[in-house]
Amino acid sequence: MNVVIDIGNSSVKTAIFDRDRCRETVITDDSRQTQSALAQLLQLYRPEYGILSSVKTPDCNILRLLSAQIPHFYELNYRIPLPLQINYQTPETLGVDRIAAAVGASCLHPGRNLLVIDIGTAITIDFVSADGKYKGGNISPGPALRFKALHQFTDKLPEVAENGDFPPLGSDTESAIRAGVIHGIARELDSYIEEYQKNANVLSLLTGGYAEYFVNKLKNTTFVAENLVLTGLNEILNYQK
Repeated sequence: MNVVIDIGNSSVKTAIFDRDRCRETVITDDSRQTQSALAQLLQLYRPEYGILSSVKTPDCNILRLLSAQIPHFYELNYRIPLPLQINYQTPETLGVDRIAAAVGASCLHPGRNLLVIDIGTAITIDFVSADGKYKGGNISPGPALRFKALHQFTDKLPEVAENGDFPPLGSDTESAIRAGVIHGIARELDSYIEEYQKNANVLSLLTGGYAEYFVNKLKNTTFVAENLVLTGLNEILNYQK
């Protein structure tokens, strides 16, 4: 039994895997909730293997809990053996969530060129080749960051959420901001998908908190891969065995 923990910028996802099958997934919002949920899962399932991926410094209490109760516990970093070759000039700076998502995509679709698009606090666009090599990718601000930046760095523009109507052209300031951000992201992603489909015949996967929101706003065919990071973490953990 495996336990995998994905600490993102906005939430924490914890999952229990029995080999390749996910038995349970829990989403928490802060360290106290995460520690409580972990304690219950560890007591219930008693996993022998565990791995943690974090885009920020993890809570020391969570690390102590995992280290004390899991016989084989790993914290994901670029030094861990991976079932994927990383072709990146500075692997020490590569986000562990991007590594896990790339491994998850390659696990689900082996032998395919893959474009992995993770839409969350940030948007990452990563390319994985059919022969199992991570080739690199790009990073841009996610929807919430774009809305917040327009408000914080101007005097009069309001902060707008993605929920609400937006025409091709805004008819007031709020709809103009929403249309600009949402249509802008959709066109940005479509341009990447079109380029890589033309040059590498990629299969495009969407993941992250905004994946379902954008999948129907793109003109190019994409597939939502829910919990792609968790799948990748479980694959990396099995690779350690």
